[in-house]
Amino acid sequence: MSSAEVLAAFQSISSFTGEMKEAARAGEWDRLAVLERCCAGVVAQLKAVPPVRLTARMQRQKVELIRKILADDAEIRVYTEPWLKHVQTLLGNAGMARRVHRAYDNTGR
Repeated sequence: MSSAEVLAAFQSISSFTGEMKEAARAGEWDRLAVLERCCAGVVAQLKAVPPVRLTARMQRQKVELIRKILADDAEIRVYTEPWLKHVQTLLGNAGMARRVHRAYDNTGR
């Protein structure tokens, strides 16, 4: 990957995290999951290439993009963590209901 391609990959990740933030804000969980997979694909591509030397200007751009990506990630977590806790509670309650039903079921199963 060239230095321009590396910077373009960071820009792509930044675009995905921006869209992910909007999806999380709107509670569009399926869209968020699709965007996360797309973002993960670009991250995997970046991890697969050896480090590339960037010019000072490109390095500054990369740092700005990383800061935006981290800010987006923090905001995404604001929306997803309460939702995940809610889902965990629902799943925990369903599991408890199954265990109680099994414990007190008189059909002999």
